[in-house]
Amino acid sequence: MTTEPASFPRRHARTQRFTLGAPRAFTVAPDGSRVAFLRSASGTDRSHGLWILDTADGAERLVADPEMLLEGAAEELSPEERARRERSREGGAGIVGYATDSALELASFALSGRLFTTGLPTGTARELPVPGPVIDPRPAPDGRHVAYVARGALRVVGADGGHDRALAEPESKGVSYGLAEFVAAEEMSRARGFWWSPESDRLLVARVDDTPVQRWWISDPAHPEREPQQVAYPAAGTGNADVRLFVVGLDGSRTEVSWDREGYPYLARVHWSAAGAPLILVQSRDQRGQLYLAVDPESGATRMVHAEEDRHWLELFAGVPCWSPSGRLVRIAEEGGARVLAVGERPLTGDQLHVRAVLDVSDDDVLVSASAGEGAADPEIGEIHVYRVNELGVERLSQEPGVHSAVRAGSVTVLLSSVPDRPGSQAQVLRDGKHIATVASHAEHPGLSPRVTLTQGGARKIPCAVLMPRDYAGDAPLPVLLDPYGGPHGQRVVAAHNPHLTSQWFADQGFAVVVADGRGTPGRSPAWEKAVRDDLAEVVLQDQVDAVHALAGDFPLDLSRVAIRGWSFGGYLAALAVLRRPDVFHAAVVGAPVTDLRLYDTHYQERYLGDPGEQPEVYRRNSLVDDAGLVDAADPARPMMIIHGLADDNVVVAHSLRLSSALLAAGRPHEVLPLSGVTHMTPQEAVAENLLLLQLDFLRRSLGLS
Repeated sequence: MTTEPASFPRRHARTQRFTLGAPRAFTVAPDGSRVAFLRSASGTDRSHGLWILDTADGAERLVADPEMLLEGAAEELSPEERARRERSREGGAGIVGYATDSALELASFALSGRLFTTGLPTGTARELPVPGPVIDPRPAPDGRHVAYVARGALRVVGADGGHDRALAEPESKGVSYGLAEFVAAEEMSRARGFWWSPESDRLLVARVDDTPVQRWWISDPAHPEREPQQVAYPAAGTGNADVRLFVVGLDGSRTEVSWDREGYPYLARVHWSAAGAPLILVQSRDQRGQLYLAVDPESGATRMVHAEEDRHWLELFAGVPCWSPSGRLVRIAEEGGARVLAVGERPLTGDQLHVRAVLDVSDDDVLVSASAGEGAADPEIGEIHVYRVNELGVERLSQEPGVHSAVRAGSVTVLLSSVPDRPGSQAQVLRDGKHIATVASHAEHPGLSPRVTLTQGGARKIPCAVLMPRDYAGDAPLPVLLDPYGGPHGQRVVAAHNPHLTSQWFADQGFAVVVADGRGTPGRSPAWEKAVRDDLAEVVLQDQVDAVHALAGDFPLDLSRVAIRGWSFGGYLAALAVLRRPDVFHAAVVGAPVTDLRLYDTHYQERYLGDPGEQPEVYRRNSLVDDAGLVDAADPARPMMIIHGLADDNVVVAHSLRLSSALLAAGRPHEVLPLSGVTHMTPQEAVAENLLLLQLDFLRRSLGLS
């Protein structure tokens, strides 16, 4: 009997968007002798192991196998670990994160709440018997101790498993040491809560007290016998967690770091290296001011190294601030309408580059990722490249058109590249810029290649991707499906293969699919990103309208049948489209939308719209619903499919329920698809597959295509 091949939606779900089996999370030894990374055994295996590549001969070795270490037992995750994975959107299993000493000789990781270490040169893994459940274990730079968090306490144990002890224990319920609070992990990209000193004798430790944060309750209506889960959620305009920072010695000493916490309550970045004093970046609550502070680890006193202000908001970036080896401050700054790399007080790049992250800092140069800036001659739509920058100039390391990043130490660089005409991502190991190895990927081939055109639409030159059916012969206009994210930190128009797979699948069902990155999305200029301040709804929606109308002049788009689908911010945008511009949009799939913006978190929402107590009208006009119902909804009514996970602790299901209630009160047609046990991610294979199929059915019905 012949087995029917799995459909694309099934394979897309089973392979976690064709990411399983691909190597990730690279670390390079300072001497360039080896590279550590995570990888699962196949394109459908969720369990990741820890691997080493020896750069001398390119040989790969598995140095920590989760199945062997757990002796085949199923993983058990604590609520705290589940929350950490939800914040990082981690859908894998096994070893999903690890940390090493400075020489890349010892690695530590948590499995099923237990602490393991492995010697990277030898591959000898062992469990350290410590209290659990263990979260975020990290070796000291000298490899002699491992610090970790268990039940809200920061603990340390010898690398030999001896002398385990607590260095900081919670004084009351609601207090934890060594963990990132919700908004730090969800919005600031700070997943850590403790940092070793370069001398390995003490740590900087964050103390989080979430007592001031309001409590929400998340229940599972499909299981009424289960108790609701209590969540500390800092909604816009309400109290944040109280975050302090301490220098904690292995000898038990403890010194609080002092700064103006009332004026700058957000601890956004922490850096501690041998190049200078501990360095922290703190932000004001409105994110219009921030301070770079050097810490005296003896007294806890701080001195200001640099200060910044902006009338809109100040963005946070990966890899900065930090010290260069010579002790100069490295940061990404906004100068002359551009986002530039600054070392000391001197900008080293101009408006030709839009710098996005600092990847490594050496004596000779700074490695950055950047896209084309407003001053570039070629817009390079959707491309992100790796550059070496120093006082002599700028050199591009990545050559293929695509999306690139890198990890570097010493003379060895791992260059990660995703390009339009090759599935997945390729990891090349370079020494002094010359290829010495390619890290093997076991990711599955998607079985289709996007027929995508990267272009610009409208007077504002909005970056767009247009996908046509692979068998389209150009004989008739096609119904249109907009497939955006469309908001801050969410670039969808990229020069890479796999990000367009789902859009291509929809195109192959008979649609012309349009993805538009309007104002507010990253990668172009600070002014482009900040155009949404106080006008989030109007700006992002207008750019979608302008893009699709402009593209209709060059592509066979049937503007009498236009639908839109999106998730999270994209779901908000999809609902906006059919409620406020039914003259353009005829149906919407609205996934996990933020509908009442007062219900989303402080650090995100207040960045763009301010404090709801001070600007209630700004929140009202940018929300989909308010206390009186729908906000500025126009006629005629358009069909909507609303999808939401009932276990979502990021965009809680109250958003969709309030939207449905307002639609019902207004007599507007809509469908609601509740997903029991599903969070803001949808990793469950059957759920993820059927979501695509049900969306397709809805779109066909709503546009009269079936």
